[in-house]
Amino acid sequence: MDQLEDLTRRLEALEAIEEIKALKARYFRFVDEKKHDDLAALFTPDSTLVTDGITWESPQHFAYTIRDLTGAAPSVHHGHMPEIEITGPDTASGIWAMEDLLTFPAGPDAPEGHNGYGQYRETYRKVDGRWLIDTLELTRFRMDPLDNWTADE
Repeated sequence: MDQLEDLTRRLEALEAIEEIKALKARYFRFVDEKKHDDLAALFTPDSTLVTDGITWESPQHFAYTIRDLTGAAPSVHHGHMPEIEITGPDTASGIWAMEDLLTFPAGPDAPEGHNGYGQYRETYRKVDGRWLIDTLELTRFRMDPLDNWTADE
């Protein structure tokens, strides 16, 4: 491989890594902005999603469960320190540290709010020129309870 080919290969890898970082940024933003259809569209149609040991039947089921669980409750999701490896011309893998913050309107049946810390392990596939999440596994290492809130009267 000559220098130009090597430089081209390295540049393409860096571009792919930046595109994958933008993909994951959209994932977190769409969760917090309640854009559930846009969230589901970030995955390959046959993707595998596992969060805290729960396997979801489809990206839509995952996104709509988030919608139904959180409603309009404010949430904050962050991904940090990505380790992304290009594994083939159209494939990659990544590990992300994460933190999420979620509280709900107080009530007798309200889920408990939490501040969670953990890790995403993912694979990505380029489909029709777009990077998509192909597999996602979220493991939370710690979850601190947070009080739910009541609306100001």
